[in-house]
Order: sequence, then C-alpha cells, then structure tokens
Amino acid sequence: MCGTSCLRHRGIHPGYLMLKLTLGVLATFFWLVGLIILCIGIYAEVERQQNKTMDSFFIAPAVILLLLGVSMFTVSFAGMVGALRDNRLLLKVFKWTLVTVVVLQLIFIIVSLLCQNKVLLLFKANVREGIKHYYDDLDFKNILDRIQVKFSCCGGDEYKDWNVNQYHACDAPGPSACGVPYTCCMNKQGDVINTQCGYQTLHKERFDVDRIIYVRGCVDAVGLWVEDNIGITVGLLAALLLPQNSGTSGTPEEEKEEDRKTER
Repeated sequence: MCGTSCLRHRGIHPGYLMLKLTLGVLATFFWLVGLIILCIGIYAEVERQQNKTMDSFFIAPAVILLLLGVSMFTVSFAGMVGALRDNRLLLKVFKWTLVTVVVLQLIFIIVSLLCQNKVLLLFKANVREGIKHYYDDLDFKNILDRIQVKFSCCGGDEYKDWNVNQYHACDAPGPSACGVPYTCCMNKQGDVINTQCGYQTLHKERFDVDRIIYVRGCVDAVGLWVEDNIGITVGLLAALLLPQNSGTSGTPEEEKEEDRKTER
C-alpha cells in the first residue's frame, strides 16, 4: 500500500489528493441530491398541471423544486467532473458559482435581520393577499392549511384576516360567510372533522371564540417557533453554508499549483 512518501515520490501531494477526494465526494453527493429534487419537482409539476384551477398567485412549490434541482444538478455536476478530470474551467465555474450563492445568502440573512420589521410587514401583506385568493391557488391553500394545523394559528396577522376572502367575508352569501376554514378550528386528534366549525366567528371578539378557533396569526406563530428553536435554525444555516464554503476554499488544481510553488 502506497503511503505518504510513495505519493510524494510519484509527484502526488497528499494534501492535493485529499482535497480532490473531498471535493469529488461532496460534489457527487449534492449531484445525487439535486437529481432527486429534480425528479420530485418534475412529478409535482406534472400533477399540478393536471389538477390546477387557475394560475398560482405565489410561486408554486413544484417550480421552486424544479429550479433548485436544476441548479444543484448542474453546478454539482461541474464540480464532480472538474474534480475527477482536473478540469480547471469546470472547477472555476463550480467555485465562483458557490461564492456567488454564499454571498447572496449572507446578504439575504443580513438584510432580513436589519430590516426585520419591514420584512415582517411585507410577509404579512403577502399572506393576506394569498388569503384573498385562497380557493384559487391550490398550492398556497395546501401550504396555509398545513401551517394553521401545525402551528395552531389562523390567518396571517390574526383570524379576522379571513374577512378579505370573498367566500368568508361577512357580507358574502353561502355557508362559509363570516367564518374561517376548518383548519383554524381546535380539533383534538381522532375527532371527526367538522368543516363548519368556524361558522360565524369573524364578527365575534377574540375572547368569544378562543375556545373554538385559533385566534393568533400564523406569521407570529411561525416567528415564535423560529425564536424558540434558534439552535435548530442556526444549525440548518450552518449545514447549508459549510459544504458550500468547503467548495469555495480552493480547487484541486489550485492546491496542486500551490504545492508546485512550495516545492520550488
């Protein structure tokens, strides 16, 4: 088995070999992840096109998966082939793409922290607009329904946000008038779902309905969850940024060039 001295004798620096192996493994892993996400996105988009009623107000999750899958697949493929073939052009494309992505992510995080109140107001306004088109946008409807059940909340800022929906407004005709969707209701696990449990709740005050429906808004509920789980949030950000930083720290060709300069 060839050791460090043997590798040096053959003109191969151990550091270069280790960097090449690490980059190749990481690029291959993210290439496979990108391929899986791309396949899921294609399947989700086909299903969405077959069952959609109107054009989505928000960007559809299937479209996001497609864009993310294509990006990860392409960039990781360049890194994988570049590492295996020592292709300087592909490695530079891989490196500077990751540098751009990391910089954009850091800018987004910093801007979000510095302009937290403005971002929160903008997010609430978008959710309120989404509630207005709740029954027209099935993607948004499914996402909001899951959030309301998961975080025990209702609406964006509060439960009365549902008054902007044409079917739930108090002056609207039909059984849903002046009510909220059943995903806002306090249902125990195993109970039979009553789709009219939020009937005539919008014209009542919070203390009159706080035992029937969730009265706090989902924006605040999600924000509190993020604050309570700040460790998990930081861990997820680190998990996203660290592998990218490992790819931007250098390429096998650059490491090899540095080794040659050192030996000289």
